[in-house]
Amino acid sequence: MGVREEQKEKRRNEILSAGLDLFIRKGYAATKINDIAEQVGMSVGLLFHYFESKEKLYEELITLGIAGPMSVMDSSGMEPLEFFERTAEQIFYYIQTESFSAKMFVLMNQAFYNEAAPQRIRDMLQDFDIYTPTTALIEMGQANGTIREGNPYALAIAYWCAIQGVAEQMAQTPDAPCPESNWIVDIIRRKV
Repeated sequence: MGVREEQKEKRRNEILSAGLDLFIRKGYAATKINDIAEQVGMSVGLLFHYFESKEKLYEELITLGIAGPMSVMDSSGMEPLEFFERTAEQIFYYIQTESFSAKMFVLMNQAFYNEAAPQRIRDMLQDFDIYTPTTALIEMGQANGTIREGNPYALAIAYWCAIQGVAEQMAQTPDAPCPESNWIVDIIRRKV
């Protein structure tokens, strides 16, 4: 990648970050394209070279917010408990080292309740399902004796909601101590 492409990519990421900050603070409807342009120190016209509209910027953030969790669902033949341990460890690493990651959890949570979001984005979110593949992994772990007994879907909810809550807290208070990832895994781990 040449210098020009690197600068363009850096600027694009700055716009995404500014949009993320504004969307989680002000909400989608209250955030104006002028607010985003001002936050990154560029004209609205220049911003449109990167994203043709506020909707497209929001859509890109939501796409990233869906792609991240879904990419971890490729367990690549890992044992279920190992998958949950590694996933929690990786997510906690990113939410502690990259504020963007923690803030994405806030955005995604807000997005599910955002009636002002364009229909295309609401459709994307409606199709987003992390719980079904997680439930299947929990069932496998219950079968091999590494994951506790109980409703697998409810255990999937407990696991992801705990991660969600920690990520949102870290986004809000980044200097707070982050819980250990294995504490989250203990929610589903079979006690010996």
